[in-house]
Amino acid sequence: MPTTFRQRLRRAWAIVGSFLFVGFVAWCLIAYRARPEAAVALHSDSAVTVTSADGVWLFAPRSPAPRPVNLVFLSGALVDPTAYAPLLNQVAHHGYRVYLLALPWRGAFGKADGPDFLDHVRTLMDTVPGTWVVAGHSRGAKIAALISEHPIPRQTALILIGTTHPRDFSLATSRLAVTKIYGTADGVAPVSKTLASRALLPTTTQWVPIEGGNHHQFGAYGFQPGDRRASISAATQQALTLQAILAALAAAPDAI
Repeated sequence: MPTTFRQRLRRAWAIVGSFLFVGFVAWCLIAYRARPEAAVALHSDSAVTVTSADGVWLFAPRSPAPRPVNLVFLSGALVDPTAYAPLLNQVAHHGYRVYLLALPWRGAFGKADGPDFLDHVRTLMDTVPGTWVVAGHSRGAKIAALISEHPIPRQTALILIGTTHPRDFSLATSRLAVTKIYGTADGVAPVSKTLASRALLPTTTQWVPIEGGNHHQFGAYGFQPGDRRASISAATQQALTLQAILAALAAAPDAI
């Protein structure tokens, strides 16, 4: 049977759509790649030892804080996870053990939301003694919230950065100490939508606005589509974010 015009048109649209999708993903991987300072933060120094294996980067302080509090951090969707190395290296400099996790497929196609990855994170936490705090930026914050729906007993706190989540489920009755950090110039997770999740979080949640901060300056990567221009420097936003994270870690209740 000869090919109809409709079939040819459908095939043409499928080919064009495939090229556009591949082009978009390739462009995102270029735009979301880590800036040069991230590579520097992946090197060990006199205060922090940095190691990596199987999509996990460990920032281990040579002189740990008196309280054994660990932080696991989940990167944003499509973002090179090492873009968060400068921020997390500084957290480790204050004595906290930090695990940076790459999302499967960089958070695309929903695999990072699935039970296998959530259990993978919980298993990692189960293998290391001490109190645990789970944190994430953007899509990583959504995954952090999902993990915190059913936290391991030694997880006592949750840090959500630059996100409108949780949106589809409630943590209002959670026992966790929650901190939500957001930029007032964030175009990807706007303030209005970020604050809309207030009823889905505990009433004790600490809300930390970064005045003039946007979305992509929470990490060290390129400008993100849909974001707004920040009115503060990336260095200032990173310093304020570090301050908020350290406050949340210091206030995290001890594991029972």
